[in-house]
Amino acid sequence: MANPIPVTSPLLPPLEEFIPYLEQIWASRRLTNSGPFHEQLETELAAYLGVDHLCLFANGTLALVTALQALRITGEVITTPYTFAATAHALLWNNIKPVFVDIDPHTCNLDPDRIEEAITPATTAILPVHCYGLPCDVDRIQRIADTYGLKVIYDAAHAFGVRQDGVSILRHGDLSILSFHATKVFNTFEGGAIICPDIKIKRRIDFLKNFGFADEVTVVAPGINGKMNEVEAAFGLLQLKHIDAALAARARIHERYLQGIRTIRGLRALAVPAELQWNYAYCPVFVEDDYPLDREQLYDLFRTKDVLARRYFYPLVSSFPMYRGLPSSNPARLGQAAEIANRVLCLPIYPDLAASVQDQIIDTLARAA
Repeated sequence: MANPIPVTSPLLPPLEEFIPYLEQIWASRRLTNSGPFHEQLETELAAYLGVDHLCLFANGTLALVTALQALRITGEVITTPYTFAATAHALLWNNIKPVFVDIDPHTCNLDPDRIEEAITPATTAILPVHCYGLPCDVDRIQRIADTYGLKVIYDAAHAFGVRQDGVSILRHGDLSILSFHATKVFNTFEGGAIICPDIKIKRRIDFLKNFGFADEVTVVAPGINGKMNEVEAAFGLLQLKHIDAALAARARIHERYLQGIRTIRGLRALAVPAELQWNYAYCPVFVEDDYPLDREQLYDLFRTKDVLARRYFYPLVSSFPMYRGLPSSNPARLGQAAEIANRVLCLPIYPDLAASVQDQIIDTLARAA
């Protein structure tokens, strides 16, 4: 593939706009350890996202690992098999047993009915994922958590900027985790964050991400090095100046896909509630039985045309070697997740995707039909 079309491409503002930030870093010689750009980004991101407190991290996986530590989660945690590997891996790194439950095939999120069925005396928390940035049934999940005395940590890696009824979905649960990886709508090269409801838990998380140091000589917890550096924080500040335009471009591209797919029999787009302020992070389509090709054949067809559509999320995390022996990984328990994983194909979407390229992608879908 000489010039493949990726499924996503990072938002990169003009390089000349980044140079002044680098010059300030060179002048200050402050590269890490909560420098001025780091502190500014925490403040500005919290304001932009409509949340109370935010802790920046080197990446989203370290943020999730630390969030589990911060809430002292042990035992078993209920989560989804339809996600990226990091969701479950963070549990294993904390010596926690993942308990996989099935999803709602329309939202691709955890099915609350299955959550309640999976609770045991060892369950201490629920770890749902706002898949593709669509909100989980947050009210029902919270009611279940309150009934059984469980913590709720949302893997919100896909959900930057998403608002429901005008309120950030990051405000739900005990903590929410963001990823600022290069593939996300908002990136800091690598990076992530924990959304915190109060200053007390933020202070504990800030200790944990810096080896547990409370001051120069006092270590209060067995922390880790999870800090975001100044170069990434500066890039995040620059990204914030361009993010609204990037989200608007994504919205236009997504709508163009919907218009093209609407008349193609056998393809189903993700249903996004009209009242949701979504971020258009992904464009998943689901290949139904009445489409002439199955998902694998369509995937292969795109590869012949240098289009790197992706099967997000296939295979299920529960099928990985380190998880497949768990009772909750039994395929019979995860039928909806397996069905969706075998039908999904995410189409390329990013702010500078050319209309001509998008037309070729839509044309490929139509001609195959």
